Amino acid sequence: MTGRVVVIGDALIDELRDDAGVREFVGGAGLNVAVGLARLGIPTSLIAMVGDDAAGEQIRAYLAEHDVVLLPSPSEHGSSRAVSTRSAGGEPQYVFNEAAQNRRVRYGDAERAALADAPMVVVSCFPFDDAEQTDALLDAAASVPLAIDPNPRAGMLRDRAAFVRGFEKAAARAQLVKVGEDDAQLLYGTPLEELREKLSSLGVEAVLATYGAGGAAIDVGELTVSRGIADLPGRIIDTMGGGDAVLSTTVALVRDGLPGDEASWGYVLDRAMEVAAATCRSEGALLRIPE
Repeated sequence: MTGRVVVIGDALIDELRDDAGVREFVGGAGLNVAVGLARLGIPTSLIAMVGDDAAGEQIRAYLAEHDVVLLPSPSEHGSSRAVSTRSAGGEPQYVFNEAAQNRRVRYGDAERAALADAPMVVVSCFPFDDAEQTDALLDAAASVPLAIDPNPRAGMLRDRAAFVRGFEKAAARAQLVKVGEDDAQLLYGTPLEELREKLSSLGVEAVLATYGAGGAAIDVGELTVSRGIADLPGRIIDTMGGGDAVLSTTVALVRDGLPGDEASWGYVLDRAMEVAAATCRSEGALLRIPE
């Protein structure tokens, strides 16, 4: 494939507050996946809402530094910001500003041309509770394989039932869907195993399930492949970018077609676990490569 992978999702400023003080990072799940793909050597574009403000300039400069092409949607509320307060265990609790809660992407000629040329479109942290935006996404990406991470955030979730409807409508069209234990609890109030079965029943070709310290599994038809977390030197510093690293690595390896056997899927999961483990050994969500 010659086209760039296109990621559709959020781009924002992560403001981290803990005992060490306050730090800012460029982030957002969609942006993290796009930058992660670029760091893995995959040409990538990002469709995201970015404001014309100082934070927006920071986001643009960061994406340019990592060779990600930005196709920005305008924002009347400025750039999105997430203030996260860390618990003793390192898991962030988020509060989102008005821009993040009203995120919206638009599909003009440039966006549609990029989507038409993409080998795969990755959707992460999308407002699936907005039926109009969900329909616009599916229309714009109608002819391209989809990879979806619902990545719901309690602070941005307006209507849980509507989000589930929009997510399932998109998932039924997807080649790959990544879900975690938090997604299953927030959206369905059920164990992740039940959500895996539901997504498979919707027709998702490959369901990628992440369990944090419990590793990951992938369901492809009757085949299930599982892997534990990778054991790398050093301690875990920050889990914020772990799931995004798993998705970036998986998409990098399957963007031109899903593997057809257990050994190939095992390689994908092994590599995803290694990259996630390296990422979690540095502060911030920037994907790190073990080598």
